[in-house]
Amino acid sequence: MQYTDLSTVRQRIQIGAPLPFNVRNADKTLLLARGHKVQSQEQLEALFERGALVDIAELQTAREQISRAPRDQLPKLWSQTMGRIGQALLHAPHHGFRGALEDATAPALCLIERDPDLAIFQVLRQEGGAATEYGVRRATHAAITAYLVGQRLGWETPDLEKVFKVALTMNISMLELQAQLSRQTVPPTDEQRAALQSHPLRSVQALENGGVSDFDWLRAVERHHEVEDGSGYPSGSSDVGDLASLARRADIYTSKLSGRNHRDSLSADVAGRQMFMQDPGHPMTAALVKEFGIYPPGCHVRLKSGVLAIVVKRGPTVTTPIVACLTNDRGGPLPEPVRIDTSAPGCAVVGIVGERSVNVSVSLDRLVKLTIG
Repeated sequence: MQYTDLSTVRQRIQIGAPLPFNVRNADKTLLLARGHKVQSQEQLEALFERGALVDIAELQTAREQISRAPRDQLPKLWSQTMGRIGQALLHAPHHGFRGALEDATAPALCLIERDPDLAIFQVLRQEGGAATEYGVRRATHAAITAYLVGQRLGWETPDLEKVFKVALTMNISMLELQAQLSRQTVPPTDEQRAALQSHPLRSVQALENGGVSDFDWLRAVERHHEVEDGSGYPSGSSDVGDLASLARRADIYTSKLSGRNHRDSLSADVAGRQMFMQDPGHPMTAALVKEFGIYPPGCHVRLKSGVLAIVVKRGPTVTTPIVACLTNDRGGPLPEPVRIDTSAPGCAVVGIVGERSVNVSVSLDRLVKLTIG
């Protein structure tokens, strides 16, 4: 680790605001943790005088850290980022929620930009996490999807960042209810239905209590279940807006990909086909299906040879992804996954394999190495 005097970055310290980095003694032991507030100019000057230090790596912005990170570190960065988003959402609303959410989402947006295929992989991954975090995973998957689709539609950066936050927070008032319903094998009770009907308004209230004042953000959260023909809720408004409209479609699509106790998840090709049938001709739906394609990164497929593989990268066409082979043609697991371009002769994909039929597991760290090239 390399350190620099705290005095060299005095411009990044605001009195009464959380520290953006750890502050260490001259002997490099921790003095003040990131998030601690320096209460006065006198306290700050005292830190300078005692030779306080800061780790140079902590001075990099999230964008700088992610843009410079070796590729094999990206899965770890995704895991850390998802954890921070979960912490922010599960403990909302609270004092400082807006800042915590901004800190958590900034690296997520950078990771999406760094590798959109790996971002899609996060959406397709459904394993892991406690049941109480079901709603957090759903929110994050919808947010990633909304961002990528908005990008394909040519939206400007401010709107992309805003739709990400809308999709991330639109269900913030019912995360526990989502977890209950994911485990439930009977229809929702009357009380649960009432909570579902009111959650857009309650989410707005939660965001306002947490310090969010952005009008467009709040209005989109309020209207993310409204439909242009007036058949939505909670008010039956036909004035929906693009932010809410895209967030709703991302939520519907990722819901189809997510299994629950009473139903299995749908494969990406089936989910996409259903979206087209339910919402024919809408440019947002068309962009969503094009972005994810038939075989998006993260789905398991069977090749013509009989090999089981997992898609790690979109290929030159929607039907020719780059895959990591997990088994041989007899179904035996390979000692190491093998990269295959399915546009090569004899390597065509013949279909998606359901998660329940997959008994071979490979860490994302190993798969990422096969996306290069």
